[in-house]
Amino acid sequence: MNGILVAKNIHRVYQDGKRRLHVLKGVDISLNSSEILVISGPSGSGKSTLLHILGALDKPTKGEVLLDGTSVYKADDTTCSKIRNERIGFVFQFYHLLAEFNTLENVMMPGLISRQSSVVSRQLLEENAKQLLDKVGLSARISHKPSELSGGEAQRAAVARALMNRPDVVLCDEPTGNLDHKNSIAIFELIKELNSKEGTSFIIVTHEHEYAKFFGNVKHLEDGKLKAA
Repeated sequence: MNGILVAKNIHRVYQDGKRRLHVLKGVDISLNSSEILVISGPSGSGKSTLLHILGALDKPTKGEVLLDGTSVYKADDTTCSKIRNERIGFVFQFYHLLAEFNTLENVMMPGLISRQSSVVSRQLLEENAKQLLDKVGLSARISHKPSELSGGEAQRAAVARALMNRPDVVLCDEPTGNLDHKNSIAIFELIKELNSKEGTSFIIVTHEHEYAKFFGNVKHLEDGKLKAA
């Protein structure tokens, strides 16, 4: 398999007391550059587990994840953390914006974490963050704290934050799970626009069949295996 993000024969087994839970049973994925892949499936099917493995947040029991040809889980912890921060963006259902920082600072955070002060200035990071907030329609909200944003605005800020380090791929875990229908459609329209204009690759997991159909390239996770939807 070729692609910017490739997963080969991914298994994930959890031990719950005497029970052995085989959540993922040999999942293969190949995501191309500038592609959007939607993974649908009911709650509890292992979608989030798979996304965490693809994003180097959790290790598979068996299998391999390659990012642009490099094996993620053969890297040391420092390199793995660098990959997570600089080459993979994350958008979660519950936003995970930091309450004590305003919208601009939240979007800048991945850049502040990864930067070397002698290479990237705070001023440049701020300019890049403002450009991203403009792209997601939040230029007027840069000074607002997360508590002052609507759900749709908070999720758009989370999308901008995920794009801060210009990642190879953005992983979205139920990105519209807390939004109403109107705001859900707005987020998916935004993802399609960013994919089209910026060439960013996305993997989106969702249990919402209606929204899964919105993108066309859909796979279904059921009984630990990925199938054509």
